[in-house]
Amino acid sequence: MTRHTATYAADIGAVRDAAGRIAPYAHRTPVLTSGALDDLAGRKLFFKCENFQKVGAFKFRGACNAVMKLPDEQATRGVVTHSSGNHAQAIALACRLRGIAAHIVMPKTSMPVKREAVAGYGGHIYLCEPTETGRHDTCEDIQRRTGSVMIPPFDHPDIIAGQGTAALELLQEIPDLDAIIAPVGGGGLVSGTCIAATALTPGIRIFAAEPAGADDAARSLAAGRLIPQTAPDTICDGLLTSLGELTWPIIRDHVQRVFTPRDEQTLAAMRLLRQRMKIVIEPSAAVTVAAVLSDEFASLAGLTRVGVILSGGNVAE
Repeated sequence: MTRHTATYAADIGAVRDAAGRIAPYAHRTPVLTSGALDDLAGRKLFFKCENFQKVGAFKFRGACNAVMKLPDEQATRGVVTHSSGNHAQAIALACRLRGIAAHIVMPKTSMPVKREAVAGYGGHIYLCEPTETGRHDTCEDIQRRTGSVMIPPFDHPDIIAGQGTAALELLQEIPDLDAIIAPVGGGGLVSGTCIAATALTPGIRIFAAEPAGADDAARSLAAGRLIPQTAPDTICDGLLTSLGELTWPIIRDHVQRVFTPRDEQTLAAMRLLRQRMKIVIEPSAAVTVAAVLSDEFASLAGLTRVGVILSGGNVAE
């Protein structure tokens, strides 16, 4: 695959630095296996369980790295971000751990249980219209009034480096993987995975998964240019956004293919992991499981050991 960009927003040094920075705060999540899932996939699968991470998702890694890396003179002014879910909770918790203010802009349509979680972590919530313009305008207003530092959900060097620590841990524990697959929304997790995995295991193959109803990453990769997400229609509420300007070049250069399971396949994968592995994952995580169990993935040759990043486990009761 042709590499178009020599310098990215993060490198393996930044991922290693992030791992050391977040070590006192983040969980080193387990890697689980299942003979039943191996039989269905026709290969050995290794599940990196970020559903057991703090706030129930990988998002805490990037948020913690970004917040803890802030110079004191910036941190004292607090942090502002926009998110309807996992990133909001992650920033709120990271700021609480550092003892600084977290200003969290959330759309009016966000689930009450997610707003309660953010408030429980000490975040100051500001509701906005459920549009990109509404989010950004509200964030800018808060920045003007408070001087707080903006940490976006995915398109940020420290976020990318922090998310890459999940793959770093996976490959430290299981070093001889042929491939890794992760879900893709804005691309923070996948781009961080690319940076860590290609540095630790040259020749490893990187795949991504996103819902068929929000397939901008697949279309972008096929076209060789960034195509924005429009009118997504999927139960995977963590994968609705477009790729970022910083995450796209890394994905473009390193991800071999993006799989696009249908929502019914994703729901079946959720049920399967609950039944066979006794773990709960959210739809945005189950999309990777649906992908590795698909006929399209089964047709790939040379893959006997595959790492699967389960991005989170936050589901409504």
